[in-house]
Amino acid sequence: MQATQELYTYEILTNDQTELIQKAAECLARTFIGVDVEGKWVQEPMVGQLNIEYEDFYAFTKDYLDSTVDQGYCAVALDSDNHVVGVLAGDTNAPEIIGEDVFEGSFYDMNVILHVLEDVDKRFIEDYQKRSGKDIADGDLLHLFMLGVIAEQDRHEVIMQLGNKLITKAASQGLKAIVGEATNPKSIRVMEKYHNMKKYKDFEGNHIVHKYEDNDKLQGIPVDVADGTYIIIREL
Repeated sequence: MQATQELYTYEILTNDQTELIQKAAECLARTFIGVDVEGKWVQEPMVGQLNIEYEDFYAFTKDYLDSTVDQGYCAVALDSDNHVVGVLAGDTNAPEIIGEDVFEGSFYDMNVILHVLEDVDKRFIEDYQKRSGKDIADGDLLHLFMLGVIAEQDRHEVIMQLGNKLITKAASQGLKAIVGEATNPKSIRVMEKYHNMKKYKDFEGNHIVHKYEDNDKLQGIPVDVADGTYIIIREL
């Protein structure tokens, strides 16, 4: 059997790699909207519940990558044909709470996801301020925003290598922690197992979570698929 090291190569994208950025956005959009991997349907639960089209989600993802890739935290896995088969994309921006709908037209339902992310982010920001006595600034934290893997072989190895690349870099640049919003238990499990991330507990010892059953747009997500979006963290 071929070694994984030979199956895939890993690199951090720079903003002049326009073709790879486009391929990375396609990989992420396919994974979130839904993709068949070895007969298993892989899809982000909130996206699956809402009316969100591939083209709109691709444009959103591409915009995110275009605006953050120069920070140096978009890692990709490439197969021997130079196809992007895995992406982990993050940024070091301080979390921003907009607090109102920003998407319209055919992408209107994306506002539901935005508000879920902002709900947990807002509580995390407030708790972080209580603990540290100061606001989160740009460059304090690595925010892991999107993970997508369409590789058919050694998927967990891909997740491990992508995460290691970004976490090693974040640690070397003096960032304080890695944070993310995990929207399903599978994401939480792989980030716990391979990257020592844990569900964040607030000052009172509670997880910061947006429960889908309390959201009239998302309560159709079966609890055994996902129960909510959690803040996960790893201190560096």
